[in-house]
This record gives sequence, structure tokens and C-alpha cells, in this order.
Amino acid sequence: MKEMDKNIDTRNLQDEYKGLTNEQVFDALSEKRSGLEVAIENVEHDFNVGTIVRSANNFNASIVHIVGRRKYNRRGAMCTDKYLEVKYWSNVEEFIADQRLRNRELVAIENHDERAKSLSEKKFIQTTTLVFGSEGSGLSEEILAAVDDVREIESFGSTRSVNVGVAAGIAMYEWTRQCLLGGK
Repeated sequence: MKEMDKNIDTRNLQDEYKGLTNEQVFDALSEKRSGLEVAIENVEHDFNVGTIVRSANNFNASIVHIVGRRKYNRRGAMCTDKYLEVKYWSNVEEFIADQRLRNRELVAIENHDERAKSLSEKKFIQTTTLVFGSEGSGLSEEILAAVDDVREIESFGSTRSVNVGVAAGIAMYEWTRQCLLGGK
């Protein structure tokens, strides 16, 4: 994509990135990426994957890991997958090995696990990878056995959980609030 006039750039970008090529936006964001990483496993609906990728871009996560699935309909990401690294893992073992090698804390957001504690009580560290699974079947036993912590988002109405795309946005914001905004 050639550079364009920022006044006619219709992409959903902050003003400072208008007129830049996709590669220039990627590079500019890379200079200030956060330590947050996001992993998606077993998410069955493409729109949810796209929503999580879009939120990861909004919080300037360094990597989105997609474990197991190779493709998804990128429409829900609204082209934001062009501005961050999306890494595919064919199996859980390779993903976990990468995370351990890089000393990442794996935090599952999962409300179907007896170990789950309240997200509001979590004290995050910079090198966190948030892990999300399908709304129906959740995360695999293999990933749940490997994570360092399991957290849930409290529900106050009749529904026992929020949509996984919404949950991802809430968890990413909480990490950002603690690690980038100093707990404000």
C-alpha cells in the first residue's frame, strides 16, 4: 500500500497513523509494544477470534497466538491483524514450550475451572500471556494443566459469563490498567 493523504485515509486508525502504509503502522506500533501477549485456543466462532485480535491491537499487545487453528475469518479483526504479530501454533506443546522458554506467566481466563479466582484480585506482571478458549468447551485440559493461574470475570446478572471477545477486552484492560497505567 502506498502512502496516502491522511485526510482521505478511511481506515479506523488513530490520527497519528493516518496516511501511513500498513507496514509503517506496524513498525510505529512495534516501537512501543506492551509486554502483553494473548493466546486463543479452541475458539469456534471466527468473529470472536477477530474481536480478540482487534482488542489486542487496541491494547498494543506484542503477539496474538492462535493455538490449533490455522485460519479464521479476519473480517471481525477489521484489518487490525496487519498491525501486530499473529503467530500460529499447530499444537499446545509447542506453544507452551515457547512460553516457558521466554519466561511468560500464563493466565487462563476460564470460568469452568475449580481453580478459578476473581480477575479483580489478580496482580499482573509485565510478561503475562492471557489465554482464552471457546465459550462452549473452554480451554483444553492440556492448556489448563500448563497455565500458572486461572481467573474468572465475575457475573452480577443471570448470565454466568460474558462473550469470550468481551472477556478478552476486559482482561486486557485490567492488565493494561495495572501494568501500563500504574493501577489507576
